[in-house]
Amino acid sequence: MFRSALIVDDEPSMRHLLSVILTDRGCEARAVASAEDALREVAAREYDLVLTDVRMPGMDGLALLRELHRLQPDLTVVVMSAYGAQEAAIEAVKAGAYDFLSKPFRPDEVLLLLGKAEERERLARENRRLRTELAAEYRPESIVGPSAAMQDVLRQLRKVAPQKSTVLLEGESGTGKELFARALHDLSPRAALPFVAVNCGAIPGELIESELFGHARGAFTDAVRAKKGLALEADGGTLFLDEIGELPLGLQVKLLRFLQEEEVRPVGEARARKVDVRVVAATGRDLRRAVEEGSFREDLFYRLNVIGVRLPPLRERGDDVLELADHFLARLGGLRPELGRLSFSPEARAALRAYRWPGNVRELEHVVERAVVLAEGAQIGEDDLPGAVRAPGPGARGGGAAESPDDLSIKRGTRALEERLIRAALERTGGNRTRAAELLELSYRALLYKIKEYGL
Repeated sequence: MFRSALIVDDEPSMRHLLSVILTDRGCEARAVASAEDALREVAAREYDLVLTDVRMPGMDGLALLRELHRLQPDLTVVVMSAYGAQEAAIEAVKAGAYDFLSKPFRPDEVLLLLGKAEERERLARENRRLRTELAAEYRPESIVGPSAAMQDVLRQLRKVAPQKSTVLLEGESGTGKELFARALHDLSPRAALPFVAVNCGAIPGELIESELFGHARGAFTDAVRAKKGLALEADGGTLFLDEIGELPLGLQVKLLRFLQEEEVRPVGEARARKVDVRVVAATGRDLRRAVEEGSFREDLFYRLNVIGVRLPPLRERGDDVLELADHFLARLGGLRPELGRLSFSPEARAALRAYRWPGNVRELEHVVERAVVLAEGAQIGEDDLPGAVRAPGPGARGGGAAESPDDLSIKRGTRALEERLIRAALERTGGNRTRAAELLELSYRALLYKIKEYGL
C-alpha cells in the first residue's frame, strides 16, 4: 500500500478532495499548488505516489513528470486532466506516467486506480527481489568448485562477461551450461535486461524459426496472431541458445544471417528489424565432428566459437564432488527438517568421490535429493545412495552396477544391463539424449522415462 502521496493541483477543491480520499485510505497525503512546490517537496522527502494535474500555471504536469523521473525513476506518477486535455494526459502516459484520471471523477475511480497501481508496485518489488536473488545465485563466487579446472573456467567468465563477443559453451549434459550462461549475463552490462533461454533440441523443427524470429498474423495456418519471437524478446540482453547442435541445417543459415546482420525478419514479414543481443550458445555435441559429417555448418561454427569455453565433467573436478554434495545437502535439508542438520557418513563420502558421475552435477543433485528423502537419521549412509553409486570396484568407477555371479534373477540382471547400456550411450553422446535414444533404439520419451526410473 502507498504510505505517502503528493497531490499537485492549482485547484484548492481538487487538492482537498484527493487529500480526503487518500487519508481515509490510510495514506499520508500532502498537497501543493504548483509543480515548482512539488519539486521542492520531492527533494526534501521521498513519496510513494504523485498525483498531478496536466495544466497548471508555470511548469505544467508533463515537464514535472519528466523532472520527477529524472530525480526518482521508480516513482509512481498519475496525471489528471479535464476532458479537453486528455491528449496531453495520454502523452504523459507515453512519457512514463502510470495512468491518468479524467476530471471530473468519482472517489471510487480513484480508489480503483490506486489499487491497480499498488498491485503493479507490489509485483515490481517482487520482481526486483527475485532478480537480486537470481543474480546472487549466478554470481561466479556462488558457483561451487574450488578445483583448478573450475577456477580456470571462472577466470574466463570474468574476462569475457563485459564484452559482446559470442560465446560457445561446450560440455556434457549436466555440467551446468545454462548456469554459466546466466552468470555471463549477470556479470555483463546487460544484467538488468532480459536473459532469454531457448532449447533448440526441444522445439519441433517446423516451429523453431517462428519461435526464434517471430511471425506475422496469417503467415501460416495456425498464425492467428502476430508473435514477437524470442530474439526480439531478448533485445538489449542475452539470447542463450542451448543444444545448438540440434538446430536443423535450414535454420542454421538463418541464424548465421541473424548473427552477422544483427536483425530479424519474422516469418511472413518483408521488413527486417534491428536487434541488439549478446548470443551465448551451448552444446553437448562435438561440433567439429558434426562439421566434418556435414550436419553443422562450418561458417556458423566459427561465428559461434568466437570465444569457446569447455566446462569440465564432474569426474575431472576432484573434490568438487564432495563440495557440491555438501552444498546440495545444505540446500535440500529443508525437505526433512525433523532430522536436524544432515551430513554424509565417511562411507557415503567415499562412494560419492569414487563414482564417475556420467550425468555430472545434475545427477549428483538428484542423488543427494533422493538420499535426503530416504534418510532415517541425521547422517546419510552409503545405503541411502542408489545402487550404481555405492557399487564396489569397477561398477562404481565405470558408472554401472556390478552384478553378483550368484544372482540368477533375469529381472535384476536385465535392469542392470539396461541401466549400464543407457549410461554408456549417454557417455558416448556427451549426454545428448536424442542421439542416445537412437543408439539404444528407444523412443525419446521411453529414454526419458528410464533415465528417471534409474535416477540417472
